[in-house]
Amino acid sequence: MKKSFIILAGLAGILFNSACTSFVDYDPKEDFQITADDYLKSSDDYHKMVIGTYSPLQWLYANPVIGDVASDNSVTGGENATDVIGLQQIDDYQINPNNFYFTEAWRSCYEGINRANYLHENKAKLDFPGKESLYGEVYFLRAYYYFELVRMFGDVPLFVEKRLSATDSRKFARSPKADVYKQIEADLTEAIRILPPVNIQKGRATRFAAQALMGKVLLYQNKFDAAAAMLENVVKGPFQLVSNFGDIFLQSGENGPESVFEIQYSNASPFYDWSNPGRGQGNLAVQMCGVRNLAGNSPYGQGWSINLPTQELANAYEAGDTRKAATILDIEAYKKANPAMNISYLVAPYKNTGLYNHKYHPRKGETSGQVELNYLNNYRTIRFADVLLMAAEAYNRSSAPNDTKAQEYLNRVRQRAFGNTQRNITATGTALRQAIWNERRLELAMEGDRFFDLVRTGQAASKITGFKAGKNEVFPIPQQEVDISGLSQNPGY
Repeated sequence: MKKSFIILAGLAGILFNSACTSFVDYDPKEDFQITADDYLKSSDDYHKMVIGTYSPLQWLYANPVIGDVASDNSVTGGENATDVIGLQQIDDYQINPNNFYFTEAWRSCYEGINRANYLHENKAKLDFPGKESLYGEVYFLRAYYYFELVRMFGDVPLFVEKRLSATDSRKFARSPKADVYKQIEADLTEAIRILPPVNIQKGRATRFAAQALMGKVLLYQNKFDAAAAMLENVVKGPFQLVSNFGDIFLQSGENGPESVFEIQYSNASPFYDWSNPGRGQGNLAVQMCGVRNLAGNSPYGQGWSINLPTQELANAYEAGDTRKAATILDIEAYKKANPAMNISYLVAPYKNTGLYNHKYHPRKGETSGQVELNYLNNYRTIRFADVLLMAAEAYNRSSAPNDTKAQEYLNRVRQRAFGNTQRNITATGTALRQAIWNERRLELAMEGDRFFDLVRTGQAASKITGFKAGKNEVFPIPQQEVDISGLSQNPGY
């Protein structure tokens, strides 16, 4: 039987027994002995089901890679022109609807939505202490999945009342993205109302995470007044910029004082399924970023030489900007500076820039079992610096601009980057706006936001080689969804 537009079998994978309690390490494939109709008989069932609703976040490992490869920040790299062909097509703007990475993003997000909807339709089945805040996580996650979909594909099928069955696949058409955004806002509004400001278990959604995501969603819709007010809640929250920028991306920096929300990954459950490598608990994007065949005594592990920063990105950093070295690993310069490490490697033979993603570069001791599939590095989804820059943009672009506050938030980020106040920005108006956009690139490089920032600010056509206005603002709907579910395709594809 062909798959319809949701991975329907995935629901069974989240019906698991009471023996497993770990938030990060639970494997939803371990076991299931009961049907969906028999489930949700205890609060423990609800808690485990919510854990299962987080799992598809891990499967979105390639989305941050796409966000940079599709922009001017990086090139695909890899062994040759046929390695990770889907990413090569995105990089070259030879994008087609049969791209594996778009299909996986679509499936993963709708699997997450289906799981959230299953909990939503069974909300009244049982009452228990903490249920309300638990459902705040459910609505946050549904909003997150829909936001990923709408910013990648534009108009997408929208359903929220129940999970889909196989017979439902042709009943849904694509909803206008304005309607999808309306639902995202509704879910986040409810999540903000009922989520706690702090969650004891790291990686679970909080009120501040929902407010930050809401601010981002509002910014994407050019609702600047509302975005500024929403993000101000997070600015006034408990977060602070880590003094050493590079520390954020170390294992010791995970879920730190700058973290608003992170997707949790783990190396505690060795994973060997090469037929579906992105569906484990490890972060496969980390393996992608490593230097191919790296050997020697360095702290770095080897990888596949994918998602290589461009020289143009490296040149964008000013002298004295500490973010450059933390973001970009110049392996040849590193080798020369550390001769005692006896470093050797095979550089990426395709589109080699000599530069590597340092933020998510594999490091020794951070994986287990099947090494390539089990890197534990969390994806820093929303950082406090991102919130400051979003708030700065929102204040600058509000109906009654507050450039003083916009400068303040922008310069807090720059002061951390340079270690002084001598590089503070004093511009106002459109010049300040461009400075904020430039700062977002430097601060968030190799974290997956660049393509979407360029699109939403109208800069993509002038910054990205091969980008066609009126077409490439969104990616194609996966072809199997067009063929099987009868969905319309995006223009130009």
